[in-house]
Amino acid sequence: MKQLIISLSLLLVISTGSFSQENNLLKVGKKAPMFKAVTDKGKPWALKNHLGKKNIILYFYPAAMTGGCTKQACAYRNFKEDIKLANAIVVGISGDNIEGLTFFRKTYDLNFTLLSDEDGKIAKKFGVVSRDGGTITTEVNGEKFELTRGNTAGRTTFIIGKNGKIIYVNDKVDAKKDVKDVLEFLRDK
Repeated sequence: MKQLIISLSLLLVISTGSFSQENNLLKVGKKAPMFKAVTDKGKPWALKNHLGKKNIILYFYPAAMTGGCTKQACAYRNFKEDIKLANAIVVGISGDNIEGLTFFRKTYDLNFTLLSDEDGKIAKKFGVVSRDGGTITTEVNGEKFELTRGNTAGRTTFIIGKNGKIIYVNDKVDAKKDVKDVLEFLRDK
C-alpha cells in the first residue's frame, strides 16, 4: 500500500510538473528588469514606458479563470479607486495566451492590464518559480471554453517604485488579501 501511494505521488508530480525549487527571487532594493510583453488586448507593453509616473503593482498568478486567481484579480478590480489614491497601477501577468487573458478580462470585467508570459521569460527575470503550463476547460453561462497557458508562475507580487527599483516582494501571497496587503504597504510609504 505504501509503495502504491509513493508511486501515485511520483506519477502526479511527473504528469503535472512541479514548481522549481530554485529561488532567485529579486529582492527589495534591486532594479526591476526591463521587459516587454503583449497585453490581453494584443497590444505591446513595455515596463520602461510606465516607470517614473506611478508605483507599479506587478503580480504574477498561475492561471486565468481558476479559483484563487479569479479572487485575486477581482479584488484588484474592486479596489481600483484605492489603488489610484495610492498612486499606483496594477498589472497582472501569467503564462496564459492572449485569447485566454482576453476571455478572463471580459468575463470578470477586469479594469487593469493583463500581460502574457507564455514562455516564462519574464517570470524568470524576476526569479519567480514556475513550471510547465497546461490547458483547462471552464464553463461560463453554459458555454465551455478551453484556456491554454505555456507557463505556470508561482503567485508572487512585486511593487516597482517610480525609480524602477523593487520596493515590495511577496512570494507567499494570500490571493484574497493580496490587494489589502499591497495597499497597507503603500499607505505606510
